[in-house]
Amino acid sequence: MKEIIIASGNKGKIEEAQAILSNFKIISIKEAIGQNIDVEEDQDTFELNAIKKASEISKKLNGKTCIADDSGIEIEYLKGFPGVYTKRWHVGSDRDRNIEIIKKMHGVPRENRKIKFTTAIAMAENDKIITAVASINGYVSENIRGENGFGFDEIFELEDGRTLAELSKDEKNEISARKKALEILKSKLK
Repeated sequence: MKEIIIASGNKGKIEEAQAILSNFKIISIKEAIGQNIDVEEDQDTFELNAIKKASEISKKLNGKTCIADDSGIEIEYLKGFPGVYTKRWHVGSDRDRNIEIIKKMHGVPRENRKIKFTTAIAMAENDKIITAVASINGYVSENIRGENGFGFDEIFELEDGRTLAELSKDEKNEISARKKALEILKSKLK
């Protein structure tokens, strides 16, 4: 079974990748080489950041197959902000960032609170690169809601009015942009 090194230590990401890419053995980078490799995310798109991470790590590992992802939110009313800066635009916790986004959107009607979550995944093996990008759409909620999830899940409201953090793990996994991107990647590997 061919091994793929995933540029993540996140147990959930690794399990999801293993479940979808079941023809491969998914190994965390830490498990593969005993340490993480940090790659600066300085590109203009999620896809380019994912390509950069996967390519640089593959090269450092002598051409071994590596997958990496980048993801984030884009708020239409704020002209795509925070985009590739989702994790870096505000110092503090995920909750601190979410509170700041809610403040920025104060008084904006629901129809203008559109938000998109995008995940880009890149697989690199030497100079060969395959990418997959998927998104889910919703609205910025007016307040923090839900106990499940992480990141911006507590402010990402779906069409049915629930936030991602109010969904069960199975419900969230069913609509996950990461899952969709992994399935696209799987189809490209056939």
